[in-house]
Amino acid sequence: MKPSTPEEAVALIPDGASLMIGGFMGVGTPERVIDELVRQGRRGLTVIANDSAIPGLGIGKLVAARALRKLVASHIGLNPETQKQMLAGELEVELVPQGTLIERIRAGGHGLGGILTPTGVGTVVEEGKRRIEVDGRAFLLETPLRADFALVQAFMADYAGNLVYALTARNFNPVIAMAGATVIAEVEQIVPVGMISPDHVVTPSVLVDYLVGRA
Repeated sequence: MKPSTPEEAVALIPDGASLMIGGFMGVGTPERVIDELVRQGRRGLTVIANDSAIPGLGIGKLVAARALRKLVASHIGLNPETQKQMLAGELEVELVPQGTLIERIRAGGHGLGGILTPTGVGTVVEEGKRRIEVDGRAFLLETPLRADFALVQAFMADYAGNLVYALTARNFNPVIAMAGATVIAEVEQIVPVGMISPDHVVTPSVLVDYLVGRA
């Protein structure tokens, strides 16, 4: 697998694309790819992620650039710009409980028809969703999530595209790598094949389409 530059990787992403982006408040987020999305002026994007970070960091840069049409996330409370655009009707925001969000992404990556969760039963979360009874207990059917692109950040890759993550920067990244039609991985270092022990590989190369290394 030949490493790509941020410019080459982002050139693959059209306006209006759906993106899953790894990270938790910017930790484990592919910053160089996001910077290039802003520089190339992408618009109308749908982003599926845990959060929208804060102004000037991670997905917060996309929000500030008004690159997003829709955000699907578990919370936006630390980014006042996201709140401002949502309240002004300029950005559609779908808030999903964090555990439900990652399970919907996992379902998309594993080819499942959805998940059953008790989270949200009897609340506004239930509106418009199918309720299913299992052994006398109520669950909501939550549909799977997939995206045109998954943008992940990893600590290390080999030239085949096998990925290793560092500590909490792992977070959502391995799961979203399963649910993107095209996976772009931004990595801190690329090493020869064989330097990463098979036991340490978290995301196998078969899932990764493009590597973006440091210049």
